[in-house]
Amino acid sequence: MPNIQVTDLSGKVSTLKAKSGETLMEALRDNGYSDIEAVCGGVCSCSTCHVYLEGDWFSKLGERSEDENQLVTSTDHFKPNSRLSCQVTVSDDMEGMVVTIAHQTY
Repeated sequence: MPNIQVTDLSGKVSTLKAKSGETLMEALRDNGYSDIEAVCGGVCSCSTCHVYLEGDWFSKLGERSEDENQLVTSTDHFKPNSRLSCQVTVSDDMEGMVVTIAHQTY
């Protein structure tokens, strides 16, 4: 169960204890991070679980899939370190990951 540092839309920083095997979106949603809307429920068909992976975490997790890339690059708040949290599966080696929740768009 890695500890992940999360900054929400208000700028509040907190620590999330996530379960390995669940998606980052599930961990955020199920632990009260209401800034994550997750409208599609995690099937990569919207961008309402958009986050930024800070530091070198983006490069550690590999490339976005074609579907994820199309969705996230079309948001108003896209950055090079953008990911859809429904497409990031939590693992124990994510201890210390730093995530910032992005403004959600439909």
